[in-house]
Amino acid sequence: MKFVAWATSKDYIRSVAELKGWGAVPPGTRYSTYENSHYREAAPYAPLVLQALSDVDAFHPSTLPVPYTGIQYVSIPEFQAIGTQTGQLIAGVFAGRKSLDSALASAQLLADRAVRQAGYQQ
Repeated sequence: MKFVAWATSKDYIRSVAELKGWGAVPPGTRYSTYENSHYREAAPYAPLVLQALSDVDAFHPSTLPVPYTGIQYVSIPEFQAIGTQTGQLIAGVFAGRKSLDSALASAQLLADRAVRQAGYQQ
């Protein structure tokens, strides 16, 4: 939860814009970003992304029926590894090898470590 709160915060968006430029701000993170003239100037594709996000149906996230709802997109390379490792921890819960609280705490630690090692957070 802390990772998501940080990665979608106004402070993070502002930090990315200051360090890397408005064009590097992750799309789809905050609605307020699309209202920012600097972002709109640096990201001419912004209206298309905003429209796509507005049109998405989280209750039918794929073309074929699936047993889950929801969508996700995080534009940092570390996200896939974080997701894989978190999935393995959750599988351990279902296998009875780990408690849910322990798995979530471990997932938080690995996400914190990944973003620190990548230089996103001190």
